[in-house]
Amino acid sequence: MKYSEALWEHLNLSYQGEFILLGVADRPRLEMLLFAVILICYTMTLLGNTTIIVLSCIDPNLHTPMYFFLGNLSFLDLCFTTSLGPQMLVNFWRTRKTITYAACVGQLYISLALGSTECILLAVMAYDRYAAVCQPLRYTAIMSQSLCFKMAAVSWVSGFGNSLVQSVMTLKLPLCGQNKVDHFFCEVPAFLKLACVDTSVNEAVLFSASVVFLLFPLSLIIVSYGYITVAVVSIRSAEGRRKAFNTCVSHLIVVSLFYGTAIFSYLQSPSNYSRDRGKMISLFYTYVTTMLNPLIYTLRNKEVHRALRKVCNNLGK
Repeated sequence: MKYSEALWEHLNLSYQGEFILLGVADRPRLEMLLFAVILICYTMTLLGNTTIIVLSCIDPNLHTPMYFFLGNLSFLDLCFTTSLGPQMLVNFWRTRKTITYAACVGQLYISLALGSTECILLAVMAYDRYAAVCQPLRYTAIMSQSLCFKMAAVSWVSGFGNSLVQSVMTLKLPLCGQNKVDHFFCEVPAFLKLACVDTSVNEAVLFSASVVFLLFPLSLIIVSYGYITVAVVSIRSAEGRRKAFNTCVSHLIVVSLFYGTAIFSYLQSPSNYSRDRGKMISLFYTYVTTMLNPLIYTLRNKEVHRALRKVCNNLGK
């Protein structure tokens, strides 16, 4: 009995202390370059997404389903980058790049929860675009306020539920005193590599969840845009086709960036997880994609331009 207790205490030794995030500590020049890039991306993410949230709240013309979901996406991206960014930026300047157990658990849970939520939310936004283009006369009736709230709630609840299951399963694994995470932050695939037992069950569950949260929503998005393409082609007016296309192109770009990197990161076995490539892909969808989202949605959007000019004019008075 005493032996088993001592063994269990040894296996979970690292749970009681802190983790070391290796990142690219062995390449200080690359570390400083990444610090500058991430600081710029994080700052632009804060400014861009905050602007979209504020505009969608204060401008009555933006009180539509499209901007309701876009506001959700912007809030999600703000939380996602803020849950990881400050700790990472500080660690770039520290000799000993540590993170407490509680903070690591928080990163593990929140990053996966928000990533899963975004998968569902992007599919919901695709359905909104389908209703706008393919059912324009019934759009207001279809995308009622109650339905929008329910669809957003399903996205958030399912994302956090999936993360709860994955995080609990991951954190139950014995680490045998290992506390060096070969990543910039605590992420499930990197964390599984610390376990000193067979992780095939965890990998199978993670892969299955990734199929559900990545491939299934992506399939719905593809089907939605199939119907949208047919509807756009049938529009006789060139101006009408251009307008319909412009309402969807921003969402398509965001979907391509997010799903492309997420599928690469999660639809593979953690045992085959490339050391440097996996890290850089994670940085891309954590910072670059979240920075580009508000730019993609606003650069071609005249309604947002008008709302922004209106706010600037009111502030200047």
